[in-house]
Amino acid sequence: MGFGFTRAQAVGLVAMVALIIVAPGLLYPVFLMKVLCFGLFASAFNLLIGYVGLLSLGHAAYFGMGSYVAAWTAKYWGFSAELAILAGGLVGGAIGLVFGWLAIRRQGIYFAMITLALSQMIYFFCVEASFTGGEDGIQQVPRAPLFGVVPMQDDMALYWLVAGIFLVAFLFIHRIVHSPFGQVLKAIRENEPRAISLGYRVDDYKLLAFVLSAFLAGIAGATKSQVFGIATLTDVHWEMSGEVVLMTLLGGIGTIFGPVMGALVFGSLETYLAQFGDWVTVTQGAIFIVCVLAFRRGIIGEVGARLRLAL
Repeated sequence: MGFGFTRAQAVGLVAMVALIIVAPGLLYPVFLMKVLCFGLFASAFNLLIGYVGLLSLGHAAYFGMGSYVAAWTAKYWGFSAELAILAGGLVGGAIGLVFGWLAIRRQGIYFAMITLALSQMIYFFCVEASFTGGEDGIQQVPRAPLFGVVPMQDDMALYWLVAGIFLVAFLFIHRIVHSPFGQVLKAIRENEPRAISLGYRVDDYKLLAFVLSAFLAGIAGATKSQVFGIATLTDVHWEMSGEVVLMTLLGGIGTIFGPVMGALVFGSLETYLAQFGDWVTVTQGAIFIVCVLAFRRGIIGEVGARLRLAL
């Protein structure tokens, strides 16, 4: 199939696009935009863990800083929607460049703990920094017009922008994974010493993948701040890093559609279980445990495996 899609992936892409088009007629657009933002965030995280084998526990740093920067530039500098979102992504990528350079020299649990520690530094910076608003965050962020002229106040207008950003980023990630660069990333994941013996500078490849993942996470956070009109400490808290790990596990690590499915399940549980009040966390935890036990390769991973057996 074109663009590196297998037949099954092409069918999945068509189905996903169709759902994005018809979903606003069935569900609340703000909920759908939240799912798309989290889907992009999880896909960015999956690029690192699923195709390079690097478990980052600090992705909230890029997501949250992207949110803060987009909110600040839109509210105080008057940036248009696309510039505010791009600024958030670039800041996320810049932080990823520094943090990745510090972290990629370690592997396994040491890499994970370094990324977590660096992310916590960003969290405490946001607590103290004046421009973030501390515990109050940046509130009443205006929905900046697209290109400075197209109004985004209407939920449906913003929905199509968010959907467009998600689809472009999704196709970009797919192209990365199925490019020669992506094949080297998979080789590093499977057998790093062999990749080194073949002459690849694996640290450079891992650093570039880290920066791309951080950039896309920043784009996701920046888009979310435009949707909800607020950027808070929740976006940079370590729990956000944990949530993106759960989304990816639920959907299927190393699958192109898995993170999107995980974000949909997670977002639905978070929204529709809110009525249980204090029991929502317990209920979510029980559902996650059942899903992980029933779908060891994630929802999409398990479905894909059974389809291959059937064929």
